[in-house]
Amino acid sequence: MIKVFAFSLTLFFSSCILAQKHQLIKLWQTDTLLRTPESVLFNSKNNFLYVSNINGDASVKDGNGSIGKVDLNGKIINVDWVKGLNAPKGMGLYDGKLFVADIDEVVEINTTAATIENRIPVKGAMFLNDIAINDKGIIYVSDTRMNKVYRIENGEVKTVAENITGANGLFCIGDDLYVLSNGVLLKITKNKMRIRIADGMESSTDGLESVNGHDFLVSCWVGAIYYVKVDGSKEKLLDTQAQKINSADIGYDPVKKIVYVPNFLQNRITAYQLK
Repeated sequence: MIKVFAFSLTLFFSSCILAQKHQLIKLWQTDTLLRTPESVLFNSKNNFLYVSNINGDASVKDGNGSIGKVDLNGKIINVDWVKGLNAPKGMGLYDGKLFVADIDEVVEINTTAATIENRIPVKGAMFLNDIAINDKGIIYVSDTRMNKVYRIENGEVKTVAENITGANGLFCIGDDLYVLSNGVLLKITKNKMRIRIADGMESSTDGLESVNGHDFLVSCWVGAIYYVKVDGSKEKLLDTQAQKINSADIGYDPVKKIVYVPNFLQNRITAYQLK
């Protein structure tokens, strides 16, 4: 009986090891000089990171927000590379311009001049959170408190999806838009059909990155990161909830497979190698 139990236990642990196919290995952390970093965006062309610094209340127009720059070894280049924002969160790059979600507007930054070129107001918005830009330059931005996703094309703002509870992380693949909604990963097709890809994650789902065109990395603000497959199965790669270490809107280098995690209240970024 004991031998049978031991054999069963061995099989159980072996199956657990086989199921856990991915892991995150810590590479470095920045100094704690960033100011409530909410989002990280990897710049593949220039090999550095953009960081959005809320620096205050995430929903207040106080003018304290900024965009910073960090190198790929974790050295802070400039905390306040561009000032004049309020509570900047998700970011997207297109054609030399950096687009930033900032409460009720999308801020357009000229990355060469490091200046704010334009502000696109989103009427009725309360808490613009993440941004995704497709290969045609169409911008999608989520509003977590209004449970909406907006589409911006040629400066014109339209609502593309409603009733998405806690709408946050976004990612575009072809004509499909992927959206995080309170612990759920959804796909919205070109025809606006909604498909539930995965669920059961912490309700504070935040950042969304594609790993290889069909799998995803999902971060939860409370301190968790998941690897989610297109079939809905998932692995929890990181859990720092007990330590109260946040994992907000992550950035990702798809070539080197490095995940950049803004730790929000800890005022730093942590980099991990995805294995």
